[in-house]
Amino acid sequence: MSFRLGALSESNLVGVHPDVVAVVRKAILISEIDFTVHDGLRTLAEQKKLVASGASRTLESYHLTGDAVDLVPFVNGKLRWEMPLCNEVARAVLEASGKLGVRLVWGRVWDAELVELDPDDFDGERALYVQRYQRIHGLKKFPLDDGPHFQRVRS
Repeated sequence: MSFRLGALSESNLVGVHPDVVAVVRKAILISEIDFTVHDGLRTLAEQKKLVASGASRTLESYHLTGDAVDLVPFVNGKLRWEMPLCNEVARAVLEASGKLGVRLVWGRVWDAELVELDPDDFDGERALYVQRYQRIHGLKKFPLDDGPHFQRVRS
């Protein structure tokens, strides 16, 4: 099945880095699951609201420079945030970014490039990342698990 981006998704790509846009447009064509571009470029005011609400943890978000997108699974007419569905979207993004040579980091495993991850075991990759994170930051701290988030590796 082949999906396509809708008008809202396309409008949310305005101001996003062209390499990221190219990956998103390719990923939707090869994805096994439909998704929407929920967020692209953000203003500082928008980011401050997200931090205040706990939806984001930083005022240095890659969304502020157009280097990040949030791709949310869209199933049966509804946005779905479950990680197994986000993993499916990530598989398409991994394939698309590999074909286009665009280096990305995924919001489930923040310390590695997407291309370095095993697409058949994203949950295992997440668990290993949590272990690495807790060794550095303490056993009671958990890193943000932001399955919809993809950001460009800045050169």
